[in-house]
Amino acid sequence: MVQINFARKEINCKIVYYGPGMSGKTTNLEIIHKKTPDENKGELTCIATEGDRTLFFDFMPLNLGNIMGMNTKFQLYTVPGQVYYNSTRKLVLRGADGIIFVADSAPDKMDENLESLRNLEENLREYGRDAQDMPIVIQFNKRDLPEAVPLGELQEKLNPRKIPTFEAVAKSGDGVFQTLKALAGLVIENLNRTTRKEKGTRATESLEPAPGSGRRIVTADSPPEVESSGQSGGGRIPARRPIPVSATANAEAPVNSPARRRGVAGRPALQQDAVRSSGANAGAERAELTAPVRVPSPRVSPAPDRKISRDLSAAPRRGMTVLLVVLGIVVAAAAVFFVSRG
Repeated sequence: MVQINFARKEINCKIVYYGPGMSGKTTNLEIIHKKTPDENKGELTCIATEGDRTLFFDFMPLNLGNIMGMNTKFQLYTVPGQVYYNSTRKLVLRGADGIIFVADSAPDKMDENLESLRNLEENLREYGRDAQDMPIVIQFNKRDLPEAVPLGELQEKLNPRKIPTFEAVAKSGDGVFQTLKALAGLVIENLNRTTRKEKGTRATESLEPAPGSGRRIVTADSPPEVESSGQSGGGRIPARRPIPVSATANAEAPVNSPARRRGVAGRPALQQDAVRSSGANAGAERAELTAPVRVPSPRVSPAPDRKISRDLSAAPRRGMTVLLVVLGIVVAAAAVFFVSRG
């Protein structure tokens, strides 16, 4: 599993040397550690068991490029070769970013090579990983043996998937760094591919509108939207698709015009009627879409409390008028009475 140290701008990748016991895994690491400059390597750590050893150290190459502007550091591990240390094998294999399978070229080691290769695939499956999707190379070690198995036979039995292979003599250093450099390049290439894929996924997810946000992704096939100010909901309604120019031109042309004859001629009667009716409907639809929406202003009736207040204020005036009329009649009657007596 890749580990990123942002403070040091380093990406740590894990490479595991896998293979049968005594095939040369430990020798590979010892040669690499011995010939690597001190500033590019960490301390070689050894975990000794009763029948085998597990070694690991940090290794930082200078000529393998970088990822996202960060230097790449590799942690190199070996696993125990004996079958009864399978639990330790699985523990060391966990989180590996690349694997170098070291095969023994001795004729009597072929069965152990096959068993160790099957064990590698089983342990990867237990971690939910597929050997075909991982950066893996095979190193055919001990090619200096007089009775070494021919290269063609090793390829046929140990490399059916045709992954990269390298011949080596680990004790003298031949082929050791070539194998490591090839796998390190595959690991970096795989990390770059994964990084690009993740960036593309995040970009696609960022375009997805949030549920209930009212946003949408507009593509070439998406219908346009028209603002609807006259709708009670105040939302958007999808507009009808634009009408082809040829159809509108034929629909708007006079019946006997050349354009109308070219657009309608040669079609059955039913299709001609459909073209004419669709042209007329198209014009009506365009007029309907382009016409401004008029919203009538509502009538405002006078408030009832105002009417009541006006009635109450007019009542005193009507009472005063009646009183004055009555007084006038009384005064007139009195005057007539006194005149008749005198």
